Amino acid sequence: MKRTCYVFLLLAVSAVSFAGNYKSFKVSVYTRAYEVEKMRDLHWLDSTWAIISNQFKVDKIYLETHRDLLIVPDATLEQAKKFFLDRGIEVGGGITYTINETNSFETFCYSDPEHRKMVREIAEHTAKHFDDFILDDFFFTSCKSDIEIKAKGTQSWTEYRTKLMTEAGQELVIKPAKKINPKVKIIIKYPNWYDHFQGLGFNLNTGPQIFDAVWSGTETRDPATAQHLQNYLSYNIIRYFDNLRPGHNLGGWVDAGGSNLGMDRYAEQLWLTMFAKAPEIALFAYNQLIGVALSPETHRTPWQGQGTSFDYDEMMKPVKTAHGEVVPTTLARVAGVTFDKIDGFVHKLGKPVGIKSYKPFHSLGDDFLQNYFGMIGLPMDMYPEFPADQQVVLLTEQAKYDADIISKIKKQLQKGGDVVITSSLLEAIPEKIADIAELRAGGLKALVNDFGSAGMADKDILIPQVRYQTNDVWDILSAGRPLTKGTSGYPMLLRAPYSKGNLFVMTIPDDFGNLYDLPEGVLNAFRQVLSKDLDIRIEAPAKVGLFLYDNGTFIVESFLDEPVTVRVITRKDVATISDMLDGSVIEKLPEERNASFSRRYQGAEETNAFRVTLRPHSYKIFAKY
Repeated sequence: MKRTCYVFLLLAVSAVSFAGNYKSFKVSVYTRAYEVEKMRDLHWLDSTWAIISNQFKVDKIYLETHRDLLIVPDATLEQAKKFFLDRGIEVGGGITYTINETNSFETFCYSDPEHRKMVREIAEHTAKHFDDFILDDFFFTSCKSDIEIKAKGTQSWTEYRTKLMTEAGQELVIKPAKKINPKVKIIIKYPNWYDHFQGLGFNLNTGPQIFDAVWSGTETRDPATAQHLQNYLSYNIIRYFDNLRPGHNLGGWVDAGGSNLGMDRYAEQLWLTMFAKAPEIALFAYNQLIGVALSPETHRTPWQGQGTSFDYDEMMKPVKTAHGEVVPTTLARVAGVTFDKIDGFVHKLGKPVGIKSYKPFHSLGDDFLQNYFGMIGLPMDMYPEFPADQQVVLLTEQAKYDADIISKIKKQLQKGGDVVITSSLLEAIPEKIADIAELRAGGLKALVNDFGSAGMADKDILIPQVRYQTNDVWDILSAGRPLTKGTSGYPMLLRAPYSKGNLFVMTIPDDFGNLYDLPEGVLNAFRQVLSKDLDIRIEAPAKVGLFLYDNGTFIVESFLDEPVTVRVITRKDVATISDMLDGSVIEKLPEERNASFSRRYQGAEETNAFRVTLRPHSYKIFAKY
């Protein structure tokens, strides 16, 4: 009980101390060493700062001292600090530990004595000037020099690097910096590719504990590019890092990537970060805020003009400042209108809640799958420990890294709870799972497009064949090509009773992106099975997200290019829901007979339904009564 009260108090204090120009969050700008170095020229500094400050409100600026072996001199740092402090802007520091970003983000080699000396000196230099500083994305190592190869020995790269970077953080950054400035707070900013951290030395087991705080990379940019980061990650990563060390995740971090898809994409990354209740959001970077010019040909999307959550034409109206009207010129104004809008309601949202998914430290498998789940309306909440307080727990292939996973699954089932596993986890540990139910997956594939009463897909989808013992395990949702009047059916959702609970197996397409091609009926079945701990779920096509909070508020967002109608499903005691932006009240729909899946699924419950229409790439905020 004492620990719970302490965490609550820490979060409450953080929320108050971080509030600035906005009701419940702070907005900051991160500045690369290249631009900080230019701040020796006060005319350049004054003119560029006017571009930013005339277009949105800034609470804090982070001035980087090092990047790519460029070290900003003391005099320039102090001059820049004074400039911003004189204007009422808080100032912090920053470090990017890169040798050469243009050379595949060349990092330091942390077993090399010369590199270790440089790393230490940079930390000391920064601590002289700032009482807090952020380590940008690159406090990891990809170095495979002869020195590192020898130091690694017979260890795997993951084993070697996670130990090395924990030691480097303590001995080369934290201790030297705090010796110079005992007050300094050192924050590590983790990037967005969290499932692969351990391979480069980011250690989520030790890092959040040894650093004073963490920062979360919420830049999802273009999902089709190399990292395949789905939009939902901008929300999900905040929640995951919150759960690593509650009360110590200080903010989210967005750059201009993805703005080539339209400024809706940039604005969306900002509001998703804040839907997760980040106390602060940092905009990377100063150069982008002054240099990414607004262009209607590139940035105004085809669905504009429909009253969408981000309104390009409204954003382009002149800004009233103390010096008169200013015409928007850069993406800084997109940030400004987005923050002004969400400031009207974010403070009214409670603590985010969702479906608890267990991801052991340093685990791989079903990489980033929870973000795809978020894009099909499954609100995610990832934890580094097995959640023992839920009616249903979600396990992806990552759970295979827990040697004791089967006993934890059994304990959940024996107390009357459910466990939902992916077909990939089944394939990874079939012999262990056989102690619960004799299931098999792997090797055999099926091409499907027909899901019976759950609907038809517009394209063929490749899935693994999950095999089971008839009458011991129940196939409650099938697929074929065709399934209706066909010859073969393959499970999409299996139920294996065990003790007082059920083990469910979700069949995941080989290409996670095909989750978006599944018919609404299939997605609704997944949502129903996984939502036993939630008061609300949705029935909708893919690319509609749901965000839930513990005070009865919730958000429904469409990631689609066209309007969509969604059914919000609540518990029976909810009579109405109200739109928190326009005040309208939505009454429940007439009662309907349960769908065929609900009749076959023994966990079906009594519910009410409400109809909501969303514009393209837009959200609505509701409270239930």
